[in-house]
Amino acid sequence: MSSINRRQLLDQLNWRYATKQFDPTRKISTEDWLALEEALLLTPSSGGLQPWNFIVVTNPDVRARLSPASYGQAQITDASHLVIFAGKNSFSETDVDSHINRVAEVQGVSVENLAPLRGMLVGGIVQSLDVAARDAWARNQAYIALGNLLTSAALLGIDACPMEGFDRAQYDDILGLPAKGLSSAAVVALGYRLATDKYANARKARFPKEQVFTRI
Repeated sequence: MSSINRRQLLDQLNWRYATKQFDPTRKISTEDWLALEEALLLTPSSGGLQPWNFIVVTNPDVRARLSPASYGQAQITDASHLVIFAGKNSFSETDVDSHINRVAEVQGVSVENLAPLRGMLVGGIVQSLDVAARDAWARNQAYIALGNLLTSAALLGIDACPMEGFDRAQYDDILGLPAKGLSSAAVVALGYRLATDKYANARKARFPKEQVFTRI
């Protein structure tokens, strides 16, 4: 199986940045977008439980409604695609069972054989955490998917901007998330940068390795 080399990886990660100005006339191709959706599906999660939902908003009317709840940030309306990362509320044994049933179906094993796994997941998450902690856990899991999307987009030469600057309560209301048992966690706008975006060529200000890494 072929893979990219180290230089290609670092080049693309250096190329990417939190895009502030998107070209509203350029759209991500269907093929590339479907690849990004598959990348999101392949995101790892605690116990494989996937306690999230990805809301893809391309409808301009909905995006216009989300704009004021995003403090008027242009990325919301100008980007090709907008993804809201939402965590499941009140994660329960039913959610664990949905995962167990899916594992049984895909891997061709019986649900009974997966009883030890079910017990571990129920005991470790559903029974050991209260509702508030489970909700926070689910939202935190969504950030793993967010990071995966940013890297996947960069490898395809697609710009992205992760965003926490939005009113979660308004987003939840506009998107009808409470009725779906979901709460918004973060937003990513994706598309292609404008040549006039002054941040595109700004040097990345990262702390030196000696300050960030601890080697034991």
